[in-house]
Amino acid sequence: MTAQKLMRNFDTTHGGFGRAPKFPPSMTMSFLLRQYARTKDGGLLAAIELTLDKMACGGMYDQLGGGFHRYSVDERWLAPHFEKMLYDNALLSRLYLDAWLVTQKPFYRQIVEEILDYVIREMTNANGGFYSTQDADSEGEEGKFFVWTPAEITALLSEEDARMFCAFFDVTEAGNFEEANILHVDDAFETVAERLQAAPERLQQALHRGREILFQEREKRIKPFRDEKMLTAWNGLMMRSFAEAAQVLGRTDYLEVARRNAEFVMANLCKDGRLLRTHKNGVSKLNAYVEDYAYLADGLLALYEATFDVRWFNEARQLTDTMIAQFWDEQDGGFFFTSHDHETLISRTKDFYDNATPSGNSVAAHVLLRLHLFTGEARYRELAGAIFALMKNMLDRAPSGFGHLLCALDTAISTPYEIAVVGNPNDETTAELLTTVFQRYLPNKVVAYAAPDDAAAFAAIPLLTGRTTREGKAQAYVCRQFTCAAPVTEAAALEAQLTAERY
Repeated sequence: MTAQKLMRNFDTTHGGFGRAPKFPPSMTMSFLLRQYARTKDGGLLAAIELTLDKMACGGMYDQLGGGFHRYSVDERWLAPHFEKMLYDNALLSRLYLDAWLVTQKPFYRQIVEEILDYVIREMTNANGGFYSTQDADSEGEEGKFFVWTPAEITALLSEEDARMFCAFFDVTEAGNFEEANILHVDDAFETVAERLQAAPERLQQALHRGREILFQEREKRIKPFRDEKMLTAWNGLMMRSFAEAAQVLGRTDYLEVARRNAEFVMANLCKDGRLLRTHKNGVSKLNAYVEDYAYLADGLLALYEATFDVRWFNEARQLTDTMIAQFWDEQDGGFFFTSHDHETLISRTKDFYDNATPSGNSVAAHVLLRLHLFTGEARYRELAGAIFALMKNMLDRAPSGFGHLLCALDTAISTPYEIAVVGNPNDETTAELLTTVFQRYLPNKVVAYAAPDDAAAFAAIPLLTGRTTREGKAQAYVCRQFTCAAPVTEAAALEAQLTAERY
């Protein structure tokens, strides 16, 4: 029913919702992807793929350097507002990663890796923190850093390569942005190759070479201003994106980025168990808001599931408990935006809407549900349930404003997987079992792992209680609603349990 309401405003030509300007609907698409997984409604998947394809082929995506701009000023994702936001790229990389798990389309994996490689290159501090934004303009002109003329391209590439490159990225003398061209892709690769009467391999070579040469030339231009403040909340968002991509794609470099970010945030923005909001030029300041606690706890839980270092689970749980103590409204429910000991305000507000970024309450609800699955503690689920109860009518009336909260609600009303794996970390069977879990699109799951002698992990995570190896071989336990199927030692048997609708 909710998905049907959302789809009433869907743009069947260009993807996304409504008319210009268009913002990337990452959270709504994440919810719809969950609904596709639940219903196998091919129409939903087609709508999701149309949106993801159009956005990633449009000018709103940086076709040379990776990463999405903030929004499109037109309906077709061509002309962006050229600012790049850390939070957009965190949310979108996660969406494309999930879409890759569902569809296995290489293009979606390519976009994930290009986004994250861009963040490493342009938005990461030497100490591991993530910067906030890059401006839209350079040298006083919006988009100047990103646009091209045919003459500029012809001067850099061979005549044949330039002809192919301009045809593929729709570069013309007339231009599409102030007499220059925003690179974008209107036609399928095969269509362009046929029109050019070029062998696909030859076109691919021209595009690869052209992108590399133009990118290196663009690096010589004056870059847009970068806002180098590092916000705790946005760092938590991007930490989760790197951690999940590392686990799913097997990218150890991404895992190191996520780990270094966690080390940076905990060292510089956490003092005596309480968070600060922002860090810049060696100075951390301002009391943190509820979104800082929620986003960071969410990122740390993802980092735990990528490293299985119990430290990150413990940090996430401690931050969540502090968030409850300092922000929860005991009278009416929900989390206040500011803490109980924040400076006195005329009124303390609560934020529930998922706008450009998810609300603190929606991320908190998801974190609470995940901690409930890891620990079995009813209070976490009860607090999340109170948030859903508060927003029940609004979720029904205006679902487009609550994409992330809908994802959390999907977790709450489903029967999530609680998965525990115990085995020697050097055992091939252990790796095979974990790979089986993370190579499937299972948005409603938690995963705990421990070596047989990891006393700290068993003490910290109740999901691991009573789990053992079998005759020295790694075992996986798949549970739902805290009732477990028989433990398995083979990847094929684990996959069968994860595929079954019920035991």
